[in-house]
Amino acid sequence: MDLEEAFQLVGEFGSYQKQMVLVLVLLQVYMACQSMLIVLIGAIPEYHIEQGDHSNYEELIKHVIFTEDVNSIVTEWFLLKQQAYKVSLAGSLFFAGVLIGNVFFGPLSDKIGRKPVFLTALFFEVVFGYATAFAPSYEVFALSRLLVGLMNGGMSLVCFVLTQEYVGKAYWAMTGTLTNMTFAVGIALFGALGYYIRPWRTLATAANSPGVLFFLLCVSLPESPRWLYSRGYTEKAEEVLQYIAVRNGNSNAAAKVKLRMCPGSVKTGNQGNNGPGFLDLFTHTVLRWRTVVLMYVWYSCSLVYYGLTMNASEDSGNRYFSVAMYGLVELPAYPLCIYFINKQWAGRRKTMASFLALAGLSCLCTMLVPVTAGALFNATSLALLGKLLVSAAFNIVYVYTTELYPTAVRNAGLGVCSMSCRVGGILAPFVPSMRELHTSMPFLVFCLSGISAGCLGLLLPETLNKPVTETLDELSSPAYHRIVETKVGS
Repeated sequence: MDLEEAFQLVGEFGSYQKQMVLVLVLLQVYMACQSMLIVLIGAIPEYHIEQGDHSNYEELIKHVIFTEDVNSIVTEWFLLKQQAYKVSLAGSLFFAGVLIGNVFFGPLSDKIGRKPVFLTALFFEVVFGYATAFAPSYEVFALSRLLVGLMNGGMSLVCFVLTQEYVGKAYWAMTGTLTNMTFAVGIALFGALGYYIRPWRTLATAANSPGVLFFLLCVSLPESPRWLYSRGYTEKAEEVLQYIAVRNGNSNAAAKVKLRMCPGSVKTGNQGNNGPGFLDLFTHTVLRWRTVVLMYVWYSCSLVYYGLTMNASEDSGNRYFSVAMYGLVELPAYPLCIYFINKQWAGRRKTMASFLALAGLSCLCTMLVPVTAGALFNATSLALLGKLLVSAAFNIVYVYTTELYPTAVRNAGLGVCSMSCRVGGILAPFVPSMRELHTSMPFLVFCLSGISAGCLGLLLPETLNKPVTETLDELSSPAYHRIVETKVGS
Protein backbone atom coordinates (compact mmCIF):
# COMPACT_ATOMS: atom_id res chain seq x y z
CA MET A 1 0.00 0.00 0.00
CA ASP A 2 1.05 3.60 -0.41
CA LEU A 3 1.37 6.03 2.49
CA GLU A 4 -2.12 7.57 2.28
CA GLU A 5 -3.71 4.11 2.29
CA ALA A 6 -1.63 3.25 5.35
CA PHE A 7 -2.85 6.39 7.15
CA GLN A 8 -6.46 5.46 6.39
CA LEU A 9 -5.77 2.03 7.88
CA VAL A 10 -4.03 3.11 11.10
CA GLY A 11 -6.12 6.27 11.53
CA GLU A 12 -5.78 9.66 9.87
CA PHE A 13 -6.41 11.57 13.10
CA GLY A 14 -6.65 9.06 15.92
CA SER A 15 -6.35 9.64 19.65
CA TYR A 16 -2.54 9.41 19.72
CA GLN A 17 -2.21 11.74 16.74
CA LYS A 18 -4.46 14.21 18.52
CA GLN A 19 -2.13 14.10 21.53
CA MET A 20 0.96 14.70 19.38
CA VAL A 21 -0.67 17.56 17.47
CA LEU A 22 -1.95 19.09 20.73
CA VAL A 23 1.59 19.29 22.13
CA LEU A 24 2.93 20.85 18.93
CA VAL A 25 0.02 23.28 18.66
CA LEU A 26 0.37 24.44 22.29
CA LEU A 27 4.09 24.93 21.66
CA GLN A 28 3.02 27.89 19.52
CA VAL A 29 2.18 29.80 22.73
CA TYR A 30 5.82 29.52 23.81
CA MET A 31 7.06 30.62 20.37
CA ALA A 32 4.66 33.58 20.34
CA CYS A 33 6.00 34.75 23.71
CA GLN A 34 9.57 34.61 22.40
CA SER A 35 8.61 36.49 19.24
CA MET A 36 6.85 39.30 21.14
CA LEU A 37 9.23 39.46 24.11
CA ILE A 38 11.07 42.63 23.05
CA VAL A 39 7.77 44.55 22.81
CA LEU A 40 7.36 44.52 26.61
CA ILE A 41 10.87 44.02 28.00
CA GLY A 42 12.04 46.79 25.67
CA ALA A 43 9.28 49.21 26.70
CA ILE A 44 10.39 52.84 26.85
CA PRO A 45 8.79 54.54 29.88
CA GLU A 46 8.05 58.24 30.16
CA TYR A 47 10.98 60.23 31.49
CA HIS A 48 12.46 63.70 31.73
CA ILE A 49 16.01 64.95 31.97
CA GLU A 50 16.97 67.37 34.72
CA GLN A 51 19.16 70.31 33.96
CA GLY A 52 22.85 69.74 34.50
CA ASP A 53 26.02 68.65 32.79
CA HIS A 54 25.01 66.84 29.57
CA SER A 55 28.44 67.01 27.95
CA ASN A 56 28.65 63.23 27.57
CA TYR A 57 26.28 60.28 27.82
CA GLU A 58 27.60 59.14 31.21
CA GLU A 59 26.75 62.53 32.69
CA LEU A 60 23.41 62.66 30.87
CA ILE A 61 22.05 59.42 32.35
CA LYS A 62 22.75 60.72 35.86
CA HIS A 63 20.06 63.34 35.26
CA VAL A 64 17.39 61.03 33.79
CA ILE A 65 14.26 60.70 35.91
CA PHE A 66 11.76 57.98 34.90
CA THR A 67 8.21 59.14 35.65
CA GLU A 68 6.55 55.80 34.80
CA ASP A 69 6.87 52.65 36.91
CA VAL A 70 8.34 50.38 34.23
CA ASN A 71 11.19 47.92 34.56
CA SER A 72 12.77 47.11 31.20
CA ILE A 73 16.12 46.88 29.46
CA VAL A 74 15.71 50.61 28.78
CA THR A 75 15.61 51.50 32.47
CA GLU A 76 18.37 49.05 33.43
CA TRP A 77 20.90 50.01 30.76
CA PHE A 78 19.61 53.55 30.05
CA LEU A 79 18.93 52.93 26.36
CA LEU A 80 17.86 56.49 25.67
CA LYS A 81 18.70 59.25 23.20
CA GLN A 82 21.70 58.10 21.14
CA GLN A 83 21.46 54.64 22.71
CA ALA A 84 17.74 54.16 21.96
CA TYR A 85 18.45 52.36 18.68
CA LYS A 86 19.68 49.36 20.68
CA VAL A 87 16.10 48.38 21.56
CA SER A 88 15.13 48.17 17.90
CA LEU A 89 18.45 46.49 17.15
CA ALA A 90 17.67 43.69 19.60
CA GLY A 91 14.33 43.12 17.88
CA SER A 92 15.97 43.19 14.45
CA LEU A 93 18.60 40.69 15.59
CA PHE A 94 15.87 38.29 16.67
CA PHE A 95 14.19 38.41 13.26
CA ALA A 96 17.56 38.23 11.50
CA GLY A 97 18.13 35.03 13.47
CA VAL A 98 14.69 33.77 12.43
CA LEU A 99 15.56 34.42 8.79
CA ILE A 100 18.84 32.50 9.05
CA GLY A 101 17.13 29.68 10.95
CA ASN A 102 14.47 29.38 8.24
CA VAL A 103 17.10 28.92 5.55
CA PHE A 104 19.44 26.65 7.53
CA PHE A 105 17.17 24.32 9.49
CA GLY A 106 14.59 23.71 6.75
CA PRO A 107 16.92 21.91 4.33
CA LEU A 108 18.76 20.29 7.27
CA SER A 109 15.56 18.64 8.50
CA ASP A 110 14.91 17.36 4.97
CA LYS A 111 18.37 15.77 5.03
CA ILE A 112 18.77 14.27 8.51
CA GLY A 113 15.19 14.10 9.78
CA ARG A 114 12.50 16.21 11.41
CA LYS A 115 12.86 15.03 15.01
CA PRO A 116 16.61 15.59 15.65
CA VAL A 117 16.52 19.08 14.13
CA PHE A 118 13.32 19.99 15.98
CA LEU A 119 14.51 18.79 19.40
CA THR A 120 17.97 20.33 19.04
CA ALA A 121 16.55 23.72 18.07
CA LEU A 122 13.95 23.63 20.87
CA PHE A 123 16.57 22.68 23.48
CA PHE A 124 18.94 25.50 22.53
CA GLU A 125 16.12 28.01 22.22
CA VAL A 126 15.28 27.33 25.87
CA VAL A 127 18.96 27.60 26.86
CA PHE A 128 19.45 30.89 25.01
CA GLY A 129 16.10 32.10 26.36
CA TYR A 130 17.48 31.84 29.88
CA ALA A 131 20.63 33.63 28.68
CA THR A 132 18.31 36.50 27.69
CA ALA A 133 16.73 36.60 31.16
CA PHE A 134 20.07 36.59 33.02
CA ALA A 135 22.16 38.64 30.58
CA PRO A 136 24.71 40.72 32.56
CA SER A 137 25.06 43.31 29.80
CA TYR A 138 23.28 44.57 26.71
CA GLU A 139 25.85 42.92 24.43
CA VAL A 140 25.13 39.47 25.90
CA PHE A 141 21.40 40.22 25.74
CA ALA A 142 21.57 41.16 22.05
CA LEU A 143 23.61 38.07 21.19
CA SER A 144 21.13 35.85 23.04
CA ARG A 145 18.21 37.34 21.07
CA LEU A 146 20.01 36.56 17.80
CA LEU A 147 20.57 32.95 18.91
CA VAL A 148 16.99 32.56 20.20
CA GLY A 149 15.73 33.83 16.83
CA LEU A 150 18.00 31.42 14.99
CA MET A 151 16.57 28.46 16.90
CA ASN A 152 13.00 29.80 16.81
CA GLY A 153 13.10 30.22 13.04
CA GLY A 154 14.19 26.66 12.38
CA MET A 155 12.15 24.98 15.07
CA SER A 156 8.88 26.71 14.18
CA LEU A 157 9.06 25.50 10.59
CA VAL A 158 9.74 21.89 11.53
CA CYS A 159 7.02 22.05 14.20
CA PHE A 160 4.48 23.20 11.63
CA VAL A 161 5.49 20.48 9.17
CA LEU A 162 5.23 17.79 11.87
CA THR A 163 1.63 18.80 12.66
CA GLN A 164 0.92 18.02 9.00
CA GLU A 165 3.00 14.88 8.53
CA TYR A 166 1.70 13.05 11.59
CA VAL A 167 -1.86 13.01 10.22
CA GLY A 168 -3.73 12.17 7.02
CA LYS A 169 -3.84 14.83 4.33
CA ALA A 170 -7.56 15.38 4.90
CA TYR A 171 -6.65 17.01 8.25
CA TRP A 172 -3.78 19.22 7.07
CA ALA A 173 -5.91 22.33 6.74
CA MET A 174 -7.29 21.89 10.25
CA THR A 175 -3.96 21.22 12.00
CA GLY A 176 -2.25 24.04 10.10
CA THR A 177 -5.01 26.49 10.97
CA LEU A 178 -4.98 25.43 14.64
CA THR A 179 -1.23 26.02 14.73
CA ASN A 180 -1.50 29.58 13.42
CA MET A 181 -4.57 30.31 15.57
CA THR A 182 -2.75 29.22 18.72
CA PHE A 183 0.17 31.51 17.85
CA ALA A 184 -2.28 34.44 17.77
CA VAL A 185 -3.71 33.32 21.13
CA GLY A 186 -0.15 33.11 22.46
CA ILE A 187 0.41 36.78 21.59
CA ALA A 188 -2.70 37.71 23.59
CA LEU A 189 -1.61 35.54 26.54
CA PHE A 190 1.81 37.19 26.52
CA GLY A 191 0.13 40.57 26.85
CA ALA A 192 -1.74 39.28 29.92
CA LEU A 193 1.46 37.74 31.34
CA GLY A 194 3.28 41.05 30.95
CA TYR A 195 0.46 42.87 32.75
CA TYR A 196 0.92 40.73 35.89
CA ILE A 197 4.72 40.32 35.73
CA ARG A 198 6.39 43.71 35.38
CA PRO A 199 10.16 43.16 36.10
CA TRP A 200 11.67 42.36 32.71
CA ARG A 201 14.00 39.60 33.90
CA THR A 202 11.16 37.83 35.71
CA LEU A 203 8.93 38.20 32.65
CA ALA A 204 11.64 36.78 30.35
CA THR A 205 12.13 33.83 32.72
CA ALA A 206 8.39 33.17 33.00
CA ALA A 207 7.93 33.36 29.21
CA ASN A 208 10.83 30.96 28.61
CA SER A 209 10.18 28.34 31.31
CA PRO A 210 7.27 26.54 29.54
CA GLY A 211 9.83 25.57 26.89
CA VAL A 212 11.35 23.10 29.37
CA LEU A 213 8.02 21.30 29.75
CA PHE A 214 7.41 21.24 26.01
CA PHE A 215 10.89 19.85 25.37
CA LEU A 216 10.24 16.97 27.78
CA LEU A 217 6.87 16.27 26.13
CA CYS A 218 8.38 16.31 22.63
CA VAL A 219 11.26 13.92 23.38
CA SER A 220 8.91 10.93 23.07
CA LEU A 221 7.47 12.01 19.70
CA PRO A 222 8.29 9.65 16.80
CA GLU A 223 10.02 10.62 13.58
CA SER A 224 7.76 11.73 10.73
CA PRO A 225 6.60 8.61 8.84
CA ARG A 226 6.26 10.71 5.69
CA TRP A 227 9.90 11.80 5.88
CA LEU A 228 11.07 8.22 6.51
CA TYR A 229 9.02 6.99 3.56
CA SER A 230 10.28 9.69 1.20
CA ARG A 231 13.91 8.93 2.13
CA GLY A 232 13.57 5.20 1.43
CA TYR A 233 13.36 4.05 5.08
CA THR A 234 10.28 1.99 4.33
CA GLU A 235 10.66 -0.42 7.25
CA LYS A 236 11.15 2.39 9.76
CA ALA A 237 8.12 4.19 8.33
CA GLU A 238 6.12 0.99 8.81
CA GLU A 239 7.29 0.75 12.43
CA VAL A 240 6.18 4.32 13.17
CA LEU A 241 2.79 3.75 11.53
CA GLN A 242 2.34 0.51 13.44
CA TYR A 243 3.22 2.31 16.69
CA ILE A 244 0.67 5.03 15.88
CA ALA A 245 -1.94 2.36 15.11
CA VAL A 246 -1.39 0.66 18.46
CA ARG A 247 -1.56 3.94 20.37
CA ASN A 248 -4.74 4.78 18.43
CA GLY A 249 -6.26 1.50 19.64
CA ASN A 250 -6.05 -0.18 16.21
CA SER A 251 -3.83 -3.13 17.07
CA ASN A 252 -5.36 -5.26 14.32
CA ALA A 253 -4.57 -2.62 11.73
CA ALA A 254 -0.92 -2.43 12.85
CA ALA A 255 -0.23 -5.95 11.60
CA LYS A 256 -1.62 -5.10 8.15
CA VAL A 257 0.64 -2.11 7.49
CA LYS A 258 2.93 -3.00 4.60
CA LEU A 259 4.33 -0.17 2.50
CA ARG A 260 5.70 -0.52 -0.97
CA MET A 261 8.95 1.24 -1.82
CA CYS A 262 8.39 4.91 -2.55
CA PRO A 263 9.22 5.65 -6.20
CA GLY A 264 12.28 7.88 -6.55
CA SER A 265 13.09 7.79 -2.84
CA VAL A 266 16.62 8.11 -1.50
CA LYS A 267 17.87 4.63 -0.68
CA THR A 268 19.39 3.92 2.70
CA GLY A 269 23.09 4.61 2.65
CA ASN A 270 22.86 7.39 0.08
CA GLN A 271 21.04 9.79 2.32
CA GLY A 272 22.73 13.18 2.46
CA ASN A 273 24.71 12.50 -0.72
CA ASN A 274 22.23 12.06 -3.55
CA GLY A 275 19.10 13.28 -1.83
CA PRO A 276 17.10 16.27 -3.07
CA GLY A 277 17.83 19.58 -1.41
CA PHE A 278 17.74 23.36 -1.55
CA LEU A 279 18.98 23.73 -5.13
CA ASP A 280 16.17 21.54 -6.46
CA LEU A 281 13.73 24.30 -5.56
CA PHE A 282 15.21 26.39 -8.37
CA THR A 283 16.51 23.74 -10.79
CA HIS A 284 13.53 21.39 -10.91
CA THR A 285 11.24 22.24 -13.83
CA VAL A 286 7.98 22.14 -11.83
CA LEU A 287 9.31 23.63 -8.60
CA ARG A 288 11.23 26.56 -10.11
CA TRP A 289 8.31 28.85 -10.94
CA ARG A 290 6.25 27.49 -8.09
CA THR A 291 8.97 28.62 -5.66
CA VAL A 292 9.34 32.07 -7.26
CA VAL A 293 5.58 32.73 -7.08
CA LEU A 294 5.32 31.46 -3.51
CA MET A 295 8.26 33.61 -2.38
CA TYR A 296 6.53 36.72 -3.71
CA VAL A 297 3.22 35.72 -2.12
CA TRP A 298 4.90 35.19 1.27
CA TYR A 299 6.79 38.48 0.93
CA SER A 300 3.59 40.37 0.12
CA CYS A 301 1.67 38.74 2.97
CA SER A 302 4.33 39.88 5.42
CA LEU A 303 4.63 43.39 3.98
CA VAL A 304 0.87 44.02 4.06
CA TYR A 305 0.41 42.31 7.44
CA TYR A 306 3.03 44.35 9.30
CA GLY A 307 2.20 47.54 7.41
CA LEU A 308 -1.46 47.37 8.41
CA THR A 309 -0.48 46.44 11.96
CA MET A 310 1.49 49.66 12.29
CA ASN A 311 -1.41 51.69 10.92
CA ALA A 312 -3.99 49.98 13.12
CA SER A 313 -1.96 50.58 16.27
CA GLU A 314 -1.33 54.32 15.96
CA ASP A 315 -3.30 54.88 19.17
CA SER A 316 -0.92 53.10 21.49
CA GLY A 317 -3.03 53.26 24.67
CA ASN A 318 -2.25 50.59 27.24
CA ARG A 319 0.74 48.66 25.89
CA TYR A 320 -0.41 45.35 27.40
CA PHE A 321 -3.88 45.70 25.91
CA SER A 322 -2.33 46.63 22.56
CA VAL A 323 -0.22 43.46 22.54
CA ALA A 324 -3.29 41.36 23.38
CA MET A 325 -5.37 42.98 20.65
CA TYR A 326 -2.52 42.43 18.19
CA GLY A 327 -3.23 38.70 18.52
CA LEU A 328 -6.99 38.66 19.11
CA VAL A 329 -7.83 40.68 16.00
CA GLU A 330 -6.57 37.76 13.90
CA LEU A 331 -8.81 35.08 15.42
CA PRO A 332 -11.92 35.63 13.24
CA ALA A 333 -9.76 34.96 10.17
CA TYR A 334 -9.18 31.30 11.00
CA PRO A 335 -12.79 30.00 10.96
CA LEU A 336 -13.13 31.71 7.57
CA CYS A 337 -10.06 29.81 6.35
CA ILE A 338 -11.31 26.43 7.51
CA TYR A 339 -14.69 27.01 5.85
CA PHE A 340 -13.53 28.23 2.45
CA ILE A 341 -10.39 26.19 1.73
CA ASN A 342 -12.26 22.89 2.10
CA LYS A 343 -15.04 23.86 -0.32
CA GLN A 344 -14.65 22.43 -3.82
CA TRP A 345 -15.78 25.68 -5.44
CA ALA A 346 -13.20 27.71 -3.49
CA GLY A 347 -10.21 25.58 -2.55
CA ARG A 348 -6.78 26.76 -1.45
CA ARG A 349 -5.74 28.78 -4.50
CA LYS A 350 -8.87 30.88 -5.06
CA THR A 351 -9.38 31.54 -1.34
CA MET A 352 -5.79 32.68 -0.79
CA ALA A 353 -5.86 34.90 -3.89
CA SER A 354 -9.23 36.40 -2.88
CA PHE A 355 -8.13 37.24 0.66
CA LEU A 356 -4.93 38.87 -0.63
CA ALA A 357 -6.79 40.92 -3.22
CA LEU A 358 -9.43 41.99 -0.68
CA ALA A 359 -6.68 43.01 1.76
CA GLY A 360 -5.17 45.13 -1.02
CA LEU A 361 -8.56 46.71 -1.73
CA SER A 362 -8.92 47.49 2.00
CA CYS A 363 -5.66 49.42 1.75
CA LEU A 364 -7.05 51.28 -1.25
CA CYS A 365 -10.21 52.18 0.67
CA THR A 366 -8.12 53.24 3.66
CA MET A 367 -6.48 55.85 1.39
CA LEU A 368 -9.83 57.17 0.23
CA VAL A 369 -11.90 57.15 3.44
CA PRO A 370 -11.31 59.98 5.97
CA VAL A 371 -10.44 59.03 9.52
CA THR A 372 -13.65 60.67 10.86
CA ALA A 373 -15.97 59.23 8.22
CA GLY A 374 -17.98 57.23 10.74
CA ALA A 375 -17.91 54.42 13.27
CA LEU A 376 -18.10 51.60 10.75
CA PHE A 377 -16.31 52.94 7.69
CA ASN A 378 -13.32 54.87 8.97
CA ALA A 379 -9.68 54.37 8.14
CA THR A 380 -8.88 52.49 11.34
CA SER A 381 -11.69 49.94 10.97
CA LEU A 382 -10.74 49.37 7.32
CA ALA A 383 -7.11 48.82 8.33
CA LEU A 384 -8.21 46.29 10.95
CA LEU A 385 -10.38 44.59 8.32
CA GLY A 386 -7.38 44.46 6.01
CA LYS A 387 -5.28 42.92 8.78
CA LEU A 388 -7.93 40.26 9.36
CA LEU A 389 -8.01 39.44 5.64
CA VAL A 390 -4.25 39.27 5.22
CA SER A 391 -4.05 37.12 8.39
CA ALA A 392 -6.41 34.68 6.69
CA ALA A 393 -4.23 34.71 3.55
CA PHE A 394 -1.13 34.18 5.70
CA ASN A 395 -2.70 31.13 7.32
CA ILE A 396 -3.75 29.64 3.98
CA VAL A 397 -0.35 30.15 2.38
CA TYR A 398 1.25 28.09 5.18
CA VAL A 399 -1.08 25.15 4.53
CA TYR A 400 -1.00 25.61 0.76
CA THR A 401 2.81 25.74 0.58
CA THR A 402 3.06 22.53 2.60
CA GLU A 403 0.85 20.77 0.07
CA LEU A 404 2.63 22.19 -2.99
CA TYR A 405 6.07 20.83 -2.03
CA PRO A 406 6.96 17.12 -2.00
CA THR A 407 7.90 15.65 1.38
CA ALA A 408 11.54 15.33 0.26
CA VAL A 409 11.97 19.13 0.01
CA ARG A 410 9.01 20.38 2.06
CA ASN A 411 11.01 21.99 4.85
CA ALA A 412 13.49 23.48 2.37
CA GLY A 413 10.59 25.03 0.45
CA LEU A 414 9.00 26.41 3.61
CA GLY A 415 12.38 27.75 4.68
CA VAL A 416 12.94 29.70 1.46
CA CYS A 417 9.40 31.06 1.51
CA SER A 418 9.68 32.04 5.15
CA MET A 419 12.97 33.80 4.37
CA SER A 420 11.23 36.02 1.81
CA CYS A 421 8.49 36.54 4.40
CA ARG A 422 11.06 37.94 6.86
CA VAL A 423 12.37 40.29 4.17
CA GLY A 424 8.85 41.70 3.83
CA GLY A 425 8.66 42.16 7.59
CA ILE A 426 12.00 43.96 7.67
CA LEU A 427 11.01 46.33 4.85
CA ALA A 428 7.51 47.10 6.20
CA PRO A 429 8.66 49.72 8.77
CA PHE A 430 10.43 51.69 6.02
CA VAL A 431 7.35 51.99 3.79
CA PRO A 432 5.68 54.75 5.91
CA SER A 433 8.64 57.02 5.13
CA MET A 434 7.23 57.19 1.59
CA ARG A 435 4.64 59.63 2.95
CA GLU A 436 7.17 62.33 2.08
CA LEU A 437 6.38 61.63 -1.58
CA HIS A 438 2.62 61.53 -1.04
CA THR A 439 0.44 60.87 2.01
CA SER A 440 -1.26 57.89 0.35
CA MET A 441 1.92 56.32 -1.05
CA PRO A 442 2.43 53.70 1.74
CA PHE A 443 -1.10 52.33 1.33
CA LEU A 444 -0.67 52.34 -2.43
CA VAL A 445 2.35 50.07 -1.95
CA PHE A 446 0.36 47.74 0.32
CA CYS A 447 -2.57 47.79 -2.11
CA LEU A 448 -0.46 46.89 -5.14
CA SER A 449 1.42 44.22 -3.18
CA GLY A 450 -1.78 42.50 -2.03
CA ILE A 451 -3.52 42.59 -5.40
CA SER A 452 -0.46 41.55 -7.41
CA ALA A 453 0.28 38.65 -5.04
CA GLY A 454 -3.34 37.52 -5.30
CA CYS A 455 -3.18 37.55 -9.11
CA LEU A 456 0.13 35.66 -9.17
CA GLY A 457 -1.26 33.12 -6.72
CA LEU A 458 -3.83 32.11 -9.34
CA LEU A 459 -0.97 30.70 -11.43
CA LEU A 460 -0.35 27.99 -8.82
CA PRO A 461 -2.10 24.59 -9.06
CA GLU A 462 -4.99 23.66 -6.77
CA THR A 463 -4.18 21.04 -4.11
CA LEU A 464 -7.61 20.38 -2.58
CA ASN A 465 -8.45 16.63 -2.61
CA LYS A 466 -5.24 15.84 -4.51
CA PRO A 467 -2.72 13.22 -3.34
CA VAL A 468 0.44 14.32 -1.54
CA THR A 469 3.68 14.01 -3.50
CA GLU A 470 6.51 12.39 -1.55
CA THR A 471 9.42 12.70 -4.02
CA LEU A 472 10.54 14.88 -6.92
CA ASP A 473 10.05 11.97 -9.31
CA GLU A 474 6.38 11.77 -8.39
CA LEU A 475 5.99 15.50 -8.98
CA SER A 476 7.12 15.29 -12.61
CA SER A 477 5.72 11.83 -13.35
CA PRO A 478 2.95 11.68 -16.00
CA ALA A 479 1.49 8.72 -14.13
CA TYR A 480 1.09 10.87 -11.01
CA HIS A 481 -0.78 13.56 -12.94
CA ARG A 482 -3.10 10.94 -14.41
CA ILE A 483 -3.89 9.78 -10.85
CA VAL A 484 -4.57 13.39 -9.84
CA GLU A 485 -6.95 13.91 -12.74
CA THR A 486 -8.72 10.65 -11.95
CA LYS A 487 -9.18 11.49 -8.27
CA VAL A 488 -10.31 15.05 -8.98
CA GLY A 489 -12.73 13.86 -11.65
CA SER A 490 -14.25 11.32 -9.30
